[in-house]
Amino acid sequence: MNTDRLTGAAKSAAGKAEDALQRATDDAANEASARLRKAEGVARTVYGQAADAANEIGENAADLTRQALDAGSAYYRQGSRAIASTIRHQPLGTLLAAGAVGFALALMLNRPSRRRHWSAYR
Repeated sequence: MNTDRLTGAAKSAAGKAEDALQRATDDAANEASARLRKAEGVARTVYGQAADAANEIGENAADLTRQALDAGSAYYRQGSRAIASTIRHQPLGTLLAAGAVGFALALMLNRPSRRRHWSAYR
């Protein structure tokens, strides 16, 4: 709970008390002042609640981010272990797969362009 909520609750209570006193004495000018103080207290309380909610959302987002980072790190470690195990147990198959990937990349990068020169569109 932050100070805005406490201040708002205090002002709201003071405004309610002042409003009740003004109604008992039928003083219309001061009744408006009391209602204004009460409204200011309610507004301050709502602002405090919104600030608390925003802080809570930020804390929850930070917790979720930490959890996602931990899960991602665990998946990365598992994947690294699986790949290392496959390489250790099947070095020839891994070498052939790496060669095939390299060959495919070389074909894609050295392919002639299919784009026409801008003058061909005249």
